[in-house]
Amino acid sequence: MEQPALLEMRGITKEFPGVKALDGVNLTVRAGTVHALMGENGAGKSTLMKCLFGIYSRDSGTITLDGKEVNFKSAKEALENGVAMVHQELNQALTRSVQDNLWLGRYPKVGGIMVSERIMAQRTKEIFEQLGVKVNPKTIMSTMPVSQRQMVEIAKAVSYDAKIVVFDEPTSSLTESEVEHLFRIINMLRDKGCGIIYISHKMEEILRISDEVTIMRDGTWVATRPAKELTMNEIIKLMVGRELTNRFPPKTNQPGEVILEVEHLSGKYTRLKEASFQLRKGEILGLAGLDGSGRTEVLENLFGVMTKETGTLRLNGQEIQNRTPRESIKNGFALLTEERRATGIFGIRDIKENTVISNLKSYLMGGVCLSDKKMREDTDWAIQAMHIKTPSQSTQIRSLSGGNQQKVIIGRWLLTKPEVLLLDEPTRGIDVGAKYEIYQLIIDLANQGKGIIMVSSEMPELLGVCDRILVMSGGQLAGEVDAKNTSQEEILTLAAKYV
Repeated sequence: MEQPALLEMRGITKEFPGVKALDGVNLTVRAGTVHALMGENGAGKSTLMKCLFGIYSRDSGTITLDGKEVNFKSAKEALENGVAMVHQELNQALTRSVQDNLWLGRYPKVGGIMVSERIMAQRTKEIFEQLGVKVNPKTIMSTMPVSQRQMVEIAKAVSYDAKIVVFDEPTSSLTESEVEHLFRIINMLRDKGCGIIYISHKMEEILRISDEVTIMRDGTWVATRPAKELTMNEIIKLMVGRELTNRFPPKTNQPGEVILEVEHLSGKYTRLKEASFQLRKGEILGLAGLDGSGRTEVLENLFGVMTKETGTLRLNGQEIQNRTPRESIKNGFALLTEERRATGIFGIRDIKENTVISNLKSYLMGGVCLSDKKMREDTDWAIQAMHIKTPSQSTQIRSLSGGNQQKVIIGRWLLTKPEVLLLDEPTRGIDVGAKYEIYQLIIDLANQGKGIIMVSSEMPELLGVCDRILVMSGGQLAGEVDAKNTSQEEILTLAAKYV
């Protein structure tokens, strides 16, 4: 028997200056079901959910929740009426504790005046026990890895006892075991009669967890089908409007002589200990491992974001220090960070400013003024070369989709003409079509002789793009494998070596 409609969105339209983000979109979510929402970056998925959640006001259309028409003016109003959302980009009070973040804006009070730490701690404990979340409520958010912070955000959404829960790319920073844990939580909510909206680019997850799938393209509704009637190839074709026969471009790069030598690299305030390896010109070197294994720490120590305790770096045979990011950029290094919102983009600044920010010295005229003409020319080059979808250079970068934001950051670093690119989760939260473009770009850069070190949590990605893969475990280098002649099982075995 078909479940009743819990949420109906009809004819939703939303325009921004220069772009129609949504054009008459329909969505029906039934009680006790998981409804997947899919589409390329920029298709309008997150915009549609922000219209539901009261972050954006829609231009036209109606939203009906549990039989009543609603028009939320704020996220607070949506939450109070039973709609919760786990956002793709975490927006948390990092200097506060886990339980402060959980109850922010709704602290339990005694006598309506004093915040009760005891009640807050008790309720946090109950929610974490119900969901099986093993996090200390007193821990400061900034000290935890992204995956644990994501689980706190999921627990917060569930704590509102919502009728509709929206998950926007919830597994982009979760390990395999944490993904399984999330699916148990989603099944528990489904069994309680909640309607789940699940946004993800990971098709294996969609086909496994969903009851229905709605696909969007360029701000319009394309199709809604039962998940059991769809295949991965059919979803891709509906999303991109064409056949995509291969997930990865052909490997055309040929690694040459050694460009970077790393000996006994250890981090002063991290678990990273005694990592030694080499990187060749034109090589794509993967870094695999479980969450917290030290993958990101390798990149951050190489780039001078973290303080090295020990270690020798040689670039083209010459010893370098890379004590700070400024010195690293001068030495020809570039770092694409894992969390683009927190450490990658300047959200309230435009595309041009975000593109040229790391290369400002090259735009100086007479050592005094910046050449706006040259900055615009380079920004135009980045937009064309990276296939960035944007109305103009003056568009605020935060209004772009995640994939287009990522392309802006890659374009920014290419303008510095780096020799070594350090890429931390370069395709996190990016759709299948944009992923292919970024893979092709990485291979093209390797063909130009760049040395590339790439961290990824997606093993098929590492196997499909990289030449060699280094596996981290417990802060140590556990082994090295040839991407052509290894398997996911071998990599996982090495990843568990020092855990």
